[in-house]
Amino acid sequence: MRARQRASVARFSDGVRVKAQLRNNLKVLARAGVSAIILAGVSVSALPAQTVPDDAAAPASNLNIPQDLTIFGREDPTVRKATAIVNGTIITDTDVDQRLALVVAANGGKVGDDERERLRLQVLRNLIDESLQIQEAKANEITISQAEIDQTFARVSGNFKRTPAAFATYLREQGASEASLKRQIEGELAWRRLLGRRVTPFVNVSEDEVNAVIQRLNASKGATELHIAEIYLSATPDTNADVLQNAQRITQQIKQGASFVAYARQFSEASTAAVGGDLGWVRGEQLPDELANVASTMERGQVSDPIAIPGGYSIIALVDKRQVLTADPRDAQLALKQVSISFPAGTTQSQAAPKVEEFANTMKGITGCGSVDKVAQSIGAEVVDNDQVKVRDLPAPLQQMMVDLQIGQSTRPFGSLEDGVRALVLCGRDDPQVASGPSFDQILAQMEEERINRRARRYLRDLRRDAVVDYR
Repeated sequence: MRARQRASVARFSDGVRVKAQLRNNLKVLARAGVSAIILAGVSVSALPAQTVPDDAAAPASNLNIPQDLTIFGREDPTVRKATAIVNGTIITDTDVDQRLALVVAANGGKVGDDERERLRLQVLRNLIDESLQIQEAKANEITISQAEIDQTFARVSGNFKRTPAAFATYLREQGASEASLKRQIEGELAWRRLLGRRVTPFVNVSEDEVNAVIQRLNASKGATELHIAEIYLSATPDTNADVLQNAQRITQQIKQGASFVAYARQFSEASTAAVGGDLGWVRGEQLPDELANVASTMERGQVSDPIAIPGGYSIIALVDKRQVLTADPRDAQLALKQVSISFPAGTTQSQAAPKVEEFANTMKGITGCGSVDKVAQSIGAEVVDNDQVKVRDLPAPLQQMMVDLQIGQSTRPFGSLEDGVRALVLCGRDDPQVASGPSFDQILAQMEEERINRRARRYLRDLRRDAVVDYR
């Protein structure tokens, strides 16, 4: 099948080169591999020879078109131009623009012009890999049904708290499209299913290997366990410098507020890209030494600089950390009452200060949750109850405050003039049980995933090496 695809690409490329003389008038048609003469229903041999002197006047018309003219404005953005042809599959400027819009939207639109151009090149590379993955899946008789794609699209829409129709409208407003996201979904599902057939069955992890990890976990009770997310970029000796520069730019963008998850989905070459690079909870010994050494020095929420590892570079984010086989007080479940006051638009700090001070003094006098509603009413505050809040789900500045708080006590006020000032009153705490640690099956699954990941990267490298890619 791949041979047929190459032949098809060769014929397409030859056709484009033959039509180069007509490119000024037939650019779009030539890139589609179609002759305008054939479309007009006239053969080339039937056309009479015509000779027009270079200085001949243009045919008379009412248009009054000058001989010397200047073209103003940009090219029509609705014209679909081929950017690359991957084994016969055409990737157009529109495909790249719409996928790029997904990345920009995920980063809140805060992408500079220089970064946008670099992202555009990366998106093109991703689309090429995606095309190779879909083609390889089809070559192995793996087809993702439209129903599966629609079901996943609906689930993604739900994550954005929109119906599929409303989410499609939102994508168009961002410059993307429903079709672009569904294409990405198809690629991810096809590649995952292909790995499940061609790679996963041949990955083996023995019971002894898993039991060895469990023994190390039990022997290191109280040691730190990390929740890690990763972006992996492969590199060869020839591409090492460019890949490192790309990794440094990605790191800079993320540290300036870009979404790690969005960059992982678009840039990472690991199989965890589909879940935003999330590796889950791991011990240091479960990570490559290069990653473990860096992760052990990081704080929650921190993103590393690019880390050189065999085969490329990794960027890791420390999502969270906890103690192995030890109860973490941040896993305690709280019953809370939130008391809040708001301010009219335009209120200044000096105008709000007396009310904030009154609010702080009042909350200090809280003597238990039973009095909260009455106290709040006396100062015109609102009260909201929530009985299922984990400490670790609260913003970082509040977590330690809640761990140290006693039942019936209130936090110090926090917030802003725009969003309101509030305080939390602790009404109850269910302390966590001693953690049992990851199960045999969880460790087995993680070790298998790591080995599948390595083989998947080799598989994709082979596809790239064998591919016929014609850049336009």
